[in-house]
Parts: sequence; structure tokens; C-alpha cells
Amino acid sequence: MGNFFTSSVGKKFIMSVTGIFLMLFLIVHLSVNSLLLVGSEAFNEAAHFMVTNPVIRIVEPILALGFVIHIIYSGYITLQNQTRRPVHFKILNRWKSSTWPSRNMFILGGLVLIFLVIHLTDFYWKARFGDVAHVQGTEMDDMFSLVSTKFIELWWLDLIYVLGAVFLGLHLSHGFWSAFHTLGWNNDTWMKRFKWISYIFAVIIAAGFATIPLYFLITHS
Repeated sequence: MGNFFTSSVGKKFIMSVTGIFLMLFLIVHLSVNSLLLVGSEAFNEAAHFMVTNPVIRIVEPILALGFVIHIIYSGYITLQNQTRRPVHFKILNRWKSSTWPSRNMFILGGLVLIFLVIHLTDFYWKARFGDVAHVQGTEMDDMFSLVSTKFIELWWLDLIYVLGAVFLGLHLSHGFWSAFHTLGWNNDTWMKRFKWISYIFAVIIAAGFATIPLYFLITHS
């Protein structure tokens, strides 16, 4: 079993499993964040639930570990592939048989990581350890005001979030079907289906996250 996790197949398996786990998290995260478009009460209640629910508290370190493992293994696999393949083979064959996102997954992953750090600094860190005003008459943090104020007042932050959503979408457009391919769903019929689903999923996630800052920017301009 130990040899499996250190083998090339094992590393790709871990990448796939952690990738699927993180994609499920994105669905939940986008669902909660979409409540920003509904109103302050709905979003603040959802944010308060995410902060105080004991199950979420248990899942958070698991989620963080998933990110760390996914990042470490992606870097390791990328470096291995670059050192093992001849330059002429790598350039000619990859350009003929692959898409732009698949050729630049490591770069896209790095850009998504930079965006994630910005996001954690802007909102998560302040929600957990900062001084956020409470909703009047309750013990809930007014996360709606924190998020909406930043998106309304800082147009350049909106641009960063839109670009982050685009990079994430491009990353997912390959990562989604690639994860299932590695897990064995790799016959021609299923791969065609998964590739179409991956493009749809990537567009929904990217458009969903990009819509939120654009909504506040446009409606308050």
C-alpha cells in the first residue's frame, strides 16, 4: 500500500480524490456566497451557521489538508513530468493533443492559490480572528456588510475576484474530467460525457463567483 501512494499512479489517484473533494466544497461555497445576491439577512444567517456549526468546524481542517495535499502533489507531479520528458516530445506532442488549460494546469493552479490567499486574508481571517461588527440586536457577525462594502468601494478588488473566477474555471475545465479519468472512468463514451460536464461545471462555478463582485459594483456604481 505504501508503494502505491509513492508511485506515479498513486500520486495521480490522490490528486484526483482531493480534487473531487475540493470541487464539492466549491459547490457548497458558491451556494452560500450566492445568498449575497438575496440579501443581508439570508447571507448573515448562512455565514453564522458555517462559523458555529460543529460539523463545519471538523470539516475545516480536513478541507485545509485537502488543499495542501492537492497543491503539494500537483507540484511534485509537474516537476516529475518536466524532468522525464524530452523537450521536443513535450512541446510538439502536447500542443497537438491537448487543450490550453491542460498544458497550463500548474500555472492556473498557482494563480488560483494566489487568489485563495487574497480571499482568506480579506474575509475568512477577519471573520475568524478580526473585529467584525455584529448584526444589530444579535450575536451574528455582519459579514454581509463586510463583503458588500469591499466590493462596492474597491473596484480593483472586484477585478481580482473576476480574474480569480476565470482562472478557477479554466483550471476546472480540465481538472474535473481528468479526475474521473484517473479513477478509471476513461472509456470513450464516459470521457465525452465528462468533458462536456466539466465545461458546464467550470462555466457555472466561474460565472457564479464572478457574478457576486460584479453585482455589487454595477448596482452601486
